[in-house]
Amino acid sequence: MVNRAHFVILVLAYRLLVSLSAEAQHTKESYVVYMGSPSASSGAGDVEAVRAAHLEMLSSVVASGEQEPWPSTPSLTHSYHHAFEGFAAELTEEEAAALSDHERVVSVFRDRALQLHTTRSWDFLDTQSGLRTDRLGRRASGDVIIGVIDTGVWPESQSFNDAGMGDVPARWRGLCMEGPEFKKSNCNKKLIGARYYGIQPGSAAPTSSNASLGAVTAAMTGSPRDTVGHGTHCASTAAGTVVADADYYGLARGAAKGGAPASRVATYKVCTMGGCSSSALLKAIDDAVSDGVDVISISIGMSSAFASDFLSDPIALGAFHAHQRGVLVVCSGGNDGPNPYTVVNSAPWILTVAASSIDRTFQSSVVLGNGNVVKGVAINFSNQSLSGDRFPLVSGAQAAGRYTPVSEASNCYPGSLDVQKVAGKIVVCVGTNSMVSRRVKKLVAEGSGASGLVLIDDTEKDVPFDAGSFAFSQVGADLGAQILDYINSTKNPTAVILPTEDVKLFKPAPMVASFSARGPGGLTESILKPDLMAPGVTILAAAMPSTDKADVPDGNKASAFAIKSGTSMACPHVAGAGAFVKSAHPGWSPSMIRSALMTTATTRNNLGQPVASNTGAVATGHDMGAGEISPLRALSPGLVFDTTAKDYLNFLCYYGYKAKLVRMVSGDAGFACPRGAPSPDLIATGINYPSISVPRLAAGKAVTVSRTAMNVGPPNATYTATVEAPAGLSLKVLPERLVFSRRWTTAAYEVSFASAGASKGYAYGAVTWSDGAHSVRTHFAVNVV
Repeated sequence: MVNRAHFVILVLAYRLLVSLSAEAQHTKESYVVYMGSPSASSGAGDVEAVRAAHLEMLSSVVASGEQEPWPSTPSLTHSYHHAFEGFAAELTEEEAAALSDHERVVSVFRDRALQLHTTRSWDFLDTQSGLRTDRLGRRASGDVIIGVIDTGVWPESQSFNDAGMGDVPARWRGLCMEGPEFKKSNCNKKLIGARYYGIQPGSAAPTSSNASLGAVTAAMTGSPRDTVGHGTHCASTAAGTVVADADYYGLARGAAKGGAPASRVATYKVCTMGGCSSSALLKAIDDAVSDGVDVISISIGMSSAFASDFLSDPIALGAFHAHQRGVLVVCSGGNDGPNPYTVVNSAPWILTVAASSIDRTFQSSVVLGNGNVVKGVAINFSNQSLSGDRFPLVSGAQAAGRYTPVSEASNCYPGSLDVQKVAGKIVVCVGTNSMVSRRVKKLVAEGSGASGLVLIDDTEKDVPFDAGSFAFSQVGADLGAQILDYINSTKNPTAVILPTEDVKLFKPAPMVASFSARGPGGLTESILKPDLMAPGVTILAAAMPSTDKADVPDGNKASAFAIKSGTSMACPHVAGAGAFVKSAHPGWSPSMIRSALMTTATTRNNLGQPVASNTGAVATGHDMGAGEISPLRALSPGLVFDTTAKDYLNFLCYYGYKAKLVRMVSGDAGFACPRGAPSPDLIATGINYPSISVPRLAAGKAVTVSRTAMNVGPPNATYTATVEAPAGLSLKVLPERLVFSRRWTTAAYEVSFASAGASKGYAYGAVTWSDGAHSVRTHFAVNVV
């Protein structure tokens, strides 16, 4: 009887699983169908013809399921037809699988939700260059157009004022789309275009407590208007007009400006607070290329834990075709640091950016009852002062609730504090539990009635937390020990947490941010990523004004500027720098601009010492790439490494893609993969990249890497090589001198690496070519196995 009952249960469970499986197979989801470069037969110039062809292909697959219990109808959401061909549609698993077998289809992948990688900085970069900004800056002007793919724009910001700007470039073909609270008149000679792509994932309207009516309406129905603030911040960082006396409630006061203030801006809204649609992002890249942008800035990416291959990565695909059309694509490297193998957006045709600090920090001092001052970091606008009341000081462990483990109370774990023991006091908590963020700890303390919070935690201490009007300060373990010793040394410990003050000319700077994602890349270690580093910590730029009372200090109006941190902020710095170089050298390819920025990057801080990571260790190429951007130096790099379209196609072959797929991607019917493909080793040795990464160097087996340099400096130039290499790594450069009789001529050389007792693991160094006036630094990473 028992066996029969078990049998019946198994049968019922099987039927349920089959039913669920069948339902899943017929549940429609959004997919992207990528078809490579537009073919001559696709009628790429006729939008309606291309869309009709896509519908025909889609209908042929959908029609096959009409006899099924769940009949389908075609649902095309996007059609790509400018820089590349494909479409996005609502499909079942079966339909997606059927399309993936179509002879014209390269790849089919789910429409993933991507995530956002969330003034003084430009002055700091200019100072670090050691060059006169007035003389070199005059060389860089013109009508370069930067496309920012993000959360939209707040057009009323003074950063987009077009006073004094000339007519919009005649080559511009973009749109200023209208929507709720956004009119064509919101665009001008500065903000020349604004597109949006419908309601994005998670785009529920903001509550009235944190957004204006216009922002609520825009989020509900679709509009180019920014309802998050991220896109406005990025756009103004890249190309904002100079705004005098900008500040964030009195902090970071000064002139706010973008990296290319003379450039034009076009925004493409593909994200909301809930995330970013892959299919919309691809459509935005396709539109941006057709519109006529010169540089695309994308502060978006997927988690490093879910990296996909290059032909199913929407950012990599779109960027490849943008690069084909001469558009420089700059992307954030992600915020999953400081662990290795976390960098994303690592395709070789993308300029991948890490984040650094600048020479400014925000100090929030804790004054103890014994008169000692402990200097912490944070942004807070509390009303506590030396002349006001002193507040009792208590540790989280002393304020644990009944039956609560001391370890939880020490970490300000939700529900762990006894309100009666905390109310009206400053509580001291630690950060030994990484699952409880600083924001959560602050909310726990505030919700328990505390008058302030001191957090003892070295993690993220380099990125000041914005606590609004709540008194907050973060200190490291050493200073935290002093505070705990004081609490234990007296019967009635007291303290105050003073409002934040900004400290300029802070040293050392730059420093690699703790959150900045690190290499090597998860998909291939044969390309050294990230490419370079730019300011991404506590960056002041334009933002959507907030009316949330928690964000606005008492007695203040909502700020038109915000302070944000992330590789999201570093990315537009490089996009602006790229536009700056492009305006001075309009004929340069995207690869030449990237090379100029990388080989002129700085690797020393404002103390003249090697740039360090957040741990204090010397930063490596996997932390900061080539180093901190120096836009002024990049105007005159001397030599550049022009990574060609053929290099990228060879890369795809070496990586492992078949020649047929590569031909479809490139649109080059005559392309053939080189001999030896696939081979990761040949990626490292044969792709003309401005850096070098050798994924495997075995004892007794030398690896030789070839590079070709192009002279963009004066004629009759002779460059001599110098080598920086760690002990145990043997390098030989042949030839040791490169001679250029004319500008635009090229010269090839080889670098041979051999292990001479080097320790296992990655070793870092550089080969620098100099003619006495220019220093062209190519950094390398070699994995000794």
